[in-house]
Amino acid sequence: MQIIWHGQSCFEIITTPAKNSQVKIIIDPFSEEIGLRLPKMEADILLVSHQHYDHNNKKGVAGSPFLVEGPGEYEIKNIFITGIRSWHDISQGKERGENTIYTIETEEMRLCHLGDLGQKELEEEQLEKIGDIDVLMLPVGGTYTVSGKEAANIMSQMEPKITIPMHYHIPKLKIKLDGLDKFLKLLGIKSIEPVNKLSLKKKDIPEGEAKIIILKP
Repeated sequence: MQIIWHGQSCFEIITTPAKNSQVKIIIDPFSEEIGLRLPKMEADILLVSHQHYDHNNKKGVAGSPFLVEGPGEYEIKNIFITGIRSWHDISQGKERGENTIYTIETEEMRLCHLGDLGQKELEEEQLEKIGDIDVLMLPVGGTYTVSGKEAANIMSQMEPKITIPMHYHIPKLKIKLDGLDKFLKLLGIKSIEPVNKLSLKKKDIPEGEAKIIILKP
């Protein structure tokens, strides 16, 4: 499996759930109004966490992907996807509406993308549906999602084996968000060398201490 981050909350996941059957999953493609350039991408599966312009640029993704835009259980090309209802704010959606958390099961691994989660913490029912996570894609930039402090708390609730921060300030982004450094400082981390992509197999999942992976956009 390969996990590539294109900035904001947009990820490209290339997986082989069965022999000789590569599947491309795109999550939350953004509109270029945000200041970032969306690369040319083709998908078999497209996940959209909510209908805001920095997450729902469906026209920016080529191919004829199976589109998932909300809660439910889906089996597509030997990949199991669960959409879990959550909130984009601390007022049960009164400010910014609903958000969908996605779990993805493929190659004997379980991934979770929290979308634009705005809740200060996850509810018990949400945690039960999410389950044990190998790779977590976690917003940390505040303003429209959880702050770095809240993100650290949610990470401790979930106890993922690998966490990939997302939705924080990067060069050219026109949306005002906190930088990654605030989140890392809360964890007692000075810096982490970013990588272009995460290549992962089940045997690579760390046992014991959890890892933070920083991806280059």
